[in-house]
Amino acid sequence: MTIELQRDLTAAMAQQVQIRGHSFTADVSQAEGGADSGPSPHDLYDAALGACKALTVMWYARKKGIPVEDIHTRIERDDSQERSGVYKLSARLQIKGALSDAQLQELHAVAQKCPVHKLMTTVTTEIITELERLP
Repeated sequence: MTIELQRDLTAAMAQQVQIRGHSFTADVSQAEGGADSGPSPHDLYDAALGACKALTVMWYARKKGIPVEDIHTRIERDDSQERSGVYKLSARLQIKGALSDAQLQELHAVAQKCPVHKLMTTVTTEIITELERLP
């Protein structure tokens, strides 16, 4: 899979992101020199975790016939120690539905196993960065 980004020439720093036919803007805050015209890369990283947890729980609940009517997810970030190697995310999922305590525990376990959670906590990510001149 390839994700394409191109600078929005009408903005100081904003990037137009293209993913599988979807388009959105990524930017940084005004304090960081951007226009705050879209979520920052850190925001997107954190949102990926929240979306993955919610989507994984919904997928699992539907597959198992667990009556989840709605789900709200909140991700809290503590990046105060990021420069020393600690980046803390706290996820809170609120689920609506006629669920037993056992079903809630089952869904909690499923949320802990979402692919992005695993990617962030158990996989070594190798990144190759190339830089070249534009014509």
